[in-house]
Amino acid sequence: MPSSSKPEPRLLFIAGSAREKSWNKKLARLGENIADANGIKATFADLADYPMPIYCGDIEVNDGPPSNARKLKALMGVHTGIFIASPEYNASFSPLLKNAIDWVSHVKDDGEAPLQVYKSRVFAVGSASPGGMGGLRGLSQLRLVLETGLGALVLPDQFVVPKAVDAFDENGHLKNKDNQELFKVLIQKLARAAHVLHG
Repeated sequence: MPSSSKPEPRLLFIAGSAREKSWNKKLARLGENIADANGIKATFADLADYPMPIYCGDIEVNDGPPSNARKLKALMGVHTGIFIASPEYNASFSPLLKNAIDWVSHVKDDGEAPLQVYKSRVFAVGSASPGGMGGLRGLSQLRLVLETGLGALVLPDQFVVPKAVDAFDENGHLKNKDNQELFKVLIQKLARAAHVLHG
């Protein structure tokens, strides 16, 4: 008799910054480590490894989506839940992240519904910022794009790290253990939601 058990969730942690010492890379890597430590399969993706031209319809018509957009979409496709750690740029989110989101949204394989990779995964968002609000304003814009623009399911919970310059210890953990526990709870919730969606 075939097994009725659901596949284990796999989480992808993406940082919306290519900067080497980005606080959001620290947050995304911490998320991957927390997931691994709690028995959840996880991968960290660095957008610096997926350079793409600024989205332009002429490029898409003449050359098609860049290969790195296809690679990033394929990586998203083998994960059931995605956490995006997004820096705040002038009360919005980074153009690097927006460009990656836009290009991936234009990659459509044969027989695939439009925006399927967004509509068939569960997302969670967070931010780390040197400011006192932790990048909160940018997350509202990112949530709008994911939910309204792309039809994605985004958990209502989100995680912010204000005053990020002093928030992480030398091992990349949050110095405030209560906050790190809250991050773990969000990651576990993302894994559970991804498990239910992909059952």
